[in-house]
This record gives sequence, C-alpha cells and structure tokens, in this order.
Amino acid sequence: MYAIVRAGGRQEKVSVGDVLVIDKVEGKAGDTLELAPLLLVDGDTVTSDAAKLAKVKVTAELVSPEKGPKITIMKFKNKTGYRKRQGHRQHLTRVKVTGIEA
Repeated sequence: MYAIVRAGGRQEKVSVGDVLVIDKVEGKAGDTLELAPLLLVDGDTVTSDAAKLAKVKVTAELVSPEKGPKITIMKFKNKTGYRKRQGHRQHLTRVKVTGIEA
C-alpha cells in the first residue's frame, strides 16, 4: 500500500517506513505530523475520490531539522565592475512515515 501526499508544497509517493525530506515544519524531533493524501493505492484498488480520501490518515514522525545544499547566486555586469555574490541554504525537515490508515 502506498499513497501520494502533499508535503511541503510538493507531491510525494510514500509508504510505511519511508523517510523523506520536506520543507521546514515547526516542531521537535519525535512530534507527529499528518500529511494530506491525494491518492491511495492498495493492491489493485486506486482511491482518488475526495470524500473517501477524507477518511484516510497518513501520519509521519519528525526525525530532524536539516539544511539543504548551498546554492550560490552570482550577479555580474560587464565593464562596470559590478559583481555580487550571495548564498542560500533552504531549511528542511526529515520525516518518517509511520502509518497509512484507510
């Protein structure tokens, strides 16, 4: 059994025991989180009806906060001496899926 859930602005395919990295979620390690299901596949049956998906619960446990890879932003204009360097690291959260209850 697996589900497609909305997590951190993206859609992720998850099953029980999967560990995934999503955008930052407030909370401490060990806290539980409920993810919104968009699709549920259980063997040959596929559930995409909103009324039936309202009864489905996908729970996850926060494992740890993380930072993404360093992204370097360079701006340069020719012949003017203008150069600007900037960096960014996105705040992320690692979560582990603990249950899918249909």
